[in-house]
Amino acid sequence: MGNKIKVILIDDHKLFREGVKRILEFEPGLEVVAEGEDGSCAPTLVKKHRPDVVLMDINMQNVNGVEATGTLVRSFPNTRVIILSIHDDESYVTHALQTGAQGYLLKEMDAHALVEAIKVVSEGGSYLHPRVTHNLVKEYRRLIRESESVLTATGIEYEKPVHLLTKRECEVLQLLAEGKSNKSAAKALYISEKTIKNHVSNILQKMNATDRTQAVVEAIKKGWVDVI
Repeated sequence: MGNKIKVILIDDHKLFREGVKRILEFEPGLEVVAEGEDGSCAPTLVKKHRPDVVLMDINMQNVNGVEATGTLVRSFPNTRVIILSIHDDESYVTHALQTGAQGYLLKEMDAHALVEAIKVVSEGGSYLHPRVTHNLVKEYRRLIRESESVLTATGIEYEKPVHLLTKRECEVLQLLAEGKSNKSAAKALYISEKTIKNHVSNILQKMNATDRTQAVVEAIKKGWVDVI
């Protein structure tokens, strides 16, 4: 087995930290190497432990998670940060991502989502909570609709994805745009979660996307999916 993914956890609620640590202790490939209760300690901890991923609470009393993320990214460009939050509003998410975070999880996430997010981000990908993705896509779709009349006037037509994706892959892509998890998508299509994962892998490969979020955003740009 290879080296463990080193994680630093920064959150001002001790009970929450203990809960997250307990979850990660059951994962043989992960290790919490340090923890802190305020964003101000983040640079010191990262410099000392050189983690693969920093789990960062967004709301902390002195230095909040977004400020701390900005500092980390400037000082340690290879630092990968996942924001932990109770807010699913797109303004919070956008601000965090613009600052340099590579992941955004709601604190209601389950253990599987937390572990998956850490693994994906540690490998250079990005990970957003499904409901966060859905809200971002809705906002993006609203902006696209505002310009649709201009696009129509110029005679530009959206290309459909049938030349690239199978019918089933198109259905899966639509469900991803709606913020469905693999489990929910599998239930909606009456197929196994493993099959969904295979479809998602095929979609990412065919669309040359690094992760599902990038695939969804690209699909919205091309008009391949519809989010109400």
